[in-house]
Amino acid sequence: MSLSALTTSDFWVRIADRAWDKLSGEEGLTMLLIWCTVLVAGIVTYLKITPEARSVRGFISHVFPREIFTNRYARVDFLFWLSRKLVLPIFVVPLIFSTVTAGHAMYWLLSQLLGAPTHAPGQAGPFVLCLFTLTMLLAYDLSYYIYHYAQHKVPMLWELHKVHHSAEIMIGVTKDRVHPLDELMNHWWDGVIPGLCYGVWLFFVLDPVEVTVFGLNVYLLRNVILMMDFVRHTHLKLSYGRTLDAVFLSPHYHQLHHSSQEPHLDKNFGLALSIWDRMFGTLVHPKPNESFVFGLTHDEHLEYQTVYRLHVLPLQKMARRVQAAARRQLNRRRARSAALPPSAPASESNA
Repeated sequence: MSLSALTTSDFWVRIADRAWDKLSGEEGLTMLLIWCTVLVAGIVTYLKITPEARSVRGFISHVFPREIFTNRYARVDFLFWLSRKLVLPIFVVPLIFSTVTAGHAMYWLLSQLLGAPTHAPGQAGPFVLCLFTLTMLLAYDLSYYIYHYAQHKVPMLWELHKVHHSAEIMIGVTKDRVHPLDELMNHWWDGVIPGLCYGVWLFFVLDPVEVTVFGLNVYLLRNVILMMDFVRHTHLKLSYGRTLDAVFLSPHYHQLHHSSQEPHLDKNFGLALSIWDRMFGTLVHPKPNESFVFGLTHDEHLEYQTVYRLHVLPLQKMARRVQAAARRQLNRRRARSAALPPSAPASESNA
């Protein structure tokens, strides 16, 4: 049906169908889980900081504080989030060459080294599937930690990651304040370690068909864990308590990671688990109900407060780094050339 033939009622029916598609199925479940985690986090933190004189209005003000959601920086985050929705579909094809590709590469390598797999086809038992799920989640979490650490330590990656850390307030969708190029590389990297783990399981234990089916469940579980990623990019200072915080990285720990204060820089890199930060010495415990100043050091975050600059400025700064490195290399070559003794004239060398 052409656009000109569409009646007003047909138009709204199509809009309603598209909205229902978004609200049903996996996307609808994801949205429901996000708002459930926000609700639970809001209730827990509200009860903690408001021992008495509680009210529905007070709870709503706690979860949606006017000073944050009417802030002009909040509008930038919302607009940047919308721009990502327009840009990211371009990366759908590149993103598929990730976990599955790495998994089948590992499967092929093991087949070349050890011969064809010997396990009989068929479904694995519940214990094996649970162990598979656990190892895949651990692999993904370790992969996230490694790349996040590199984003802070490798200058070119840091220029891209500054987009995320330039946020001065946290409003949930701040989790998606990520440069498109950074997003693409992050997804590629996140497929490597889980993909290699997937390939090992594929070769030694699991049948390819059942892995495909169960692999969806693994990533559904991963998405459930990532529901907390929305909460940890809010103002809600949710902690799991001392016992659980020893294993899991609660939202308050990640909010410390966004702090621009010196003791908090380059700390708490983990996603779901705190064990990697503890293992590699990057874990810092926030004080109960501690508040943080978000942004970049030396007020550099002030340079990133428009959608245009969030997209373009990192590329400009990366180009400047490349130019500076090229100049340094040229200067070193000139210095070495100047230090060499002058060559003898051809007539003297032939005498």
